[in-house]
Amino acid sequence: MGLLSQGSPLNWTETKKYADHVRKHGILQFLNIYHKVKDRQKDVLKWGDEVEYMLVELDEKNEKACLVLNGNKVLDMLQEKGEKVNPNHPTLWRPEYGSYMIEGTPGQPYGGTMSEFNTVEDNMDKRRKEASSVLNKHETLCTITSFPRLGCPGFTKPEYRPTPIEKGVSKSLFFPDEAINRHPRFSTLTRNIRHRRGEKVAINVPIFKDQNTPTPFVETFPEDDGEATSAALPDHIYMDAMGFGMGNCCLQVTFQACSIREARYLYDQLATFCPIVMALSAASPFYRGHVSDIDCRWGVISASVDDRTREERGLEPLKNNKFRIHKSRYDSINSYLSFCGEKYNDIELTKDDDVYNQLLDAGIDKLLAQHIAHLFIRDPLSLFEEKIHLDDENESDHFENLQSTNWQTMRFKPPPPNSDIGWRVEFRPMEVQLTDFENAAYVVFIVLLTRVILSYKLDFLIPLSKVDDNMKVAQKRNAVQEGMFYFKKDIFKGCNPLLDSASTATQNGVETTEDHEEYTLMSIDTIINGKEGVFQGLVPILNCYLENMEVDVDTRCTILNYLKLIKKRASGELMTMAKWMREFVAKHPQYKKDSVITDKINYDLLCKCDRIAKGEEKCPELIGDPVKRGN
Repeated sequence: MGLLSQGSPLNWTETKKYADHVRKHGILQFLNIYHKVKDRQKDVLKWGDEVEYMLVELDEKNEKACLVLNGNKVLDMLQEKGEKVNPNHPTLWRPEYGSYMIEGTPGQPYGGTMSEFNTVEDNMDKRRKEASSVLNKHETLCTITSFPRLGCPGFTKPEYRPTPIEKGVSKSLFFPDEAINRHPRFSTLTRNIRHRRGEKVAINVPIFKDQNTPTPFVETFPEDDGEATSAALPDHIYMDAMGFGMGNCCLQVTFQACSIREARYLYDQLATFCPIVMALSAASPFYRGHVSDIDCRWGVISASVDDRTREERGLEPLKNNKFRIHKSRYDSINSYLSFCGEKYNDIELTKDDDVYNQLLDAGIDKLLAQHIAHLFIRDPLSLFEEKIHLDDENESDHFENLQSTNWQTMRFKPPPPNSDIGWRVEFRPMEVQLTDFENAAYVVFIVLLTRVILSYKLDFLIPLSKVDDNMKVAQKRNAVQEGMFYFKKDIFKGCNPLLDSASTATQNGVETTEDHEEYTLMSIDTIINGKEGVFQGLVPILNCYLENMEVDVDTRCTILNYLKLIKKRASGELMTMAKWMREFVAKHPQYKKDSVITDKINYDLLCKCDRIAKGEEKCPELIGDPVKRGN
């Protein structure tokens, strides 16, 4: 989860004093990096995935599933047995926001050969077994996006009481501070987001209206000081802490491009896929013990870290703040970076004009300058006393401070100072899947997509406002089957960077040359599998690419298995995780059709998830029946 500095964290009042200092030196650090490596070429494709895991206790005696708050201990054991003994250990482990979470990545990045696709699932399997080997009896490792009873009484082991009244970092009615990772970055972020905002974060998720769900659905909160009552919306599940968002798990992929130009091109092209793949990977229908009417976590996380003041949210006139900011710092991207995308920048971009002009004067082109100037409208949220005064030539902590707390669907990543790492792009919207097979399938699908985009010089760009519309649709219940998404019709037309750089688009992206014939509304089935006369489909394009590549039999079988999963999820032949979980709950004998997930329902669901993830039980409606390698 971004930069993990060590030291003495500052509270919000102290951090605010240094906000301008961090921004000033962050820009200098970026400029120093940029000018050193802007002309760097011919970096090879390297890439890697990040999988986030939850530690769960399955208490058979009491038929209860709890989140186990010993992630730090598990992490220490894994690092002691792994990377600290062998720098080339095949897995790496890192902390995550929840004290019940850990993050696993491959020990070394994957390379550019097709055979690498054959090792992804094996490495994920190795991570799962490695982490499971250090757990206690009745504990297990789960790759679920959202724990169904997160925030319900007794959801942690050991059990802790939330402290909404007493001194604490989140002051949540539901989420105890002990469930936050002990690294000071996480508690500091939690406290400073609340202090900067001037009130607790407010998350409202529409409840799924089942047969016996109260209408209106309205909750009372015994320990509420009035803040929850005013913030909670009727017919919504109310949550009030960063942990309800950052305490969820996801699946991410980072790519190294051969140059900054290629990185910017990939950043833009992949941005159009974020809502599509998010809907395809939907896996989080339950929140705080209730069945919701959404399938994805994105909006929940966005609200959970929304540090904007009332002025910045447009609820009061600007007086103490500088900008009206239209989105949370966790949201979809706000501008394309390549010249191909310039004419499609049609949403209002709030940027710091002083930073923007400084970057232009330093030789940065306007598209990259406005991207950085937009990131730098934010304040730093976490600052360590020992990290205030830095060497701007050789360190980048101030730049990363703001870069890593702008949590957007895509992240454009400059190389670290004085490293052999190239320009990178991070794809961030995917929900984590139940099994290693599924997670590997989504990762390989995205990596293959980047190879095809670059090989065929494809152009998927549409107006950014339409991508934002797609993001809203993608989170809805059963969006993969029922949603319609704006998508480009002719992706082979390509773009001419020289012509597009002279586009007539205005500075803030008020589009003047949009061709409405370029894109249309499509189902995900059409986008992935194709429809005659509408769109050829991504899977057929990927298959065409594979036919022209030299691929060994095992690797080809593996890739085709993964593409079959994606294809069938898109067509509806296989369920998404979200739909499968909904059906499990709906059929459970204890479910009263009241949108409530009891401890017993939660326990039975997690037990079934655990058996499927370990390969002890098949689940053809979710995963299908993959062909074994070599057959």
